[in-house]
Amino acid sequence: MQVKTMAEWQTEGKQPEVLFWVGCAGSFDARAQKVTKAFVKILNQLNIDFGILGNEESCTGDPARRAGNEFVFQMLAIQNIETLNMYGVEKIVTACPHCFNTLKNEYPALGGQYEVIHHSQFLQGLIDEGRLSFEGGAFKGKKLTYHDSCYLGRVNNEYQAPRSLLESLDVDLVELKRCKTNGLCCGAGGAQMFKEDEKGERSINIERTADVLESGAKIVAANCPFCITMLSDGLKAHEKEEEIMVYDLSELIVNAKQW
Repeated sequence: MQVKTMAEWQTEGKQPEVLFWVGCAGSFDARAQKVTKAFVKILNQLNIDFGILGNEESCTGDPARRAGNEFVFQMLAIQNIETLNMYGVEKIVTACPHCFNTLKNEYPALGGQYEVIHHSQFLQGLIDEGRLSFEGGAFKGKKLTYHDSCYLGRVNNEYQAPRSLLESLDVDLVELKRCKTNGLCCGAGGAQMFKEDEKGERSINIERTADVLESGAKIVAANCPFCITMLSDGLKAHEKEEEIMVYDLSELIVNAKQW
């Protein structure tokens, strides 16, 4: 997919415009890999110079810190900061709000000072600059709802960029009854994604997808790989996985542009 590592950029004596932080989910989870490919497709189509760390990228340490293992968090963070600083990275974009929050708000205390942007903000910025535009598209007029991820929304107070992006797609955006500052978690945050289920039912995602069903929308837009997994599982629990589709914002753009 024409993706250069930072090591390859360095060999050429050049510095890309931005580093794309892929993250664990975007690297290893089959569903999240589709989001990674969609975002890379957009970057390539718009001729944006970007690099990835490839095998030099480690987990940000977010799940470790959320689960209480500060030693592992700092070990991973310091390793990543040394790698990023070695390549002179200044601007980072990522499709994972958990990576975004950790890189932006927690790495500076350990010496990692970067401009960190979530991909929804980055994509909306491209629209504002006129580098990305839509004329009609596959989703024009379609009823769509949007799920706020906790780490982009309530933790980092970013609600508008994803909505502005969806408005650019000319969709019929229907808000969930619990949204923005009152949004409901998908159930995967705080390292819950990586834990074994406790006794009883894991019901937060099922409750959240009940909000989706109530909206009447047939498409759910999300901005987080964990949210996509939890919403998809919730729809399966409601036996609605064939009727309602869950997409990342970058996937909506690729489909709308038919790239």
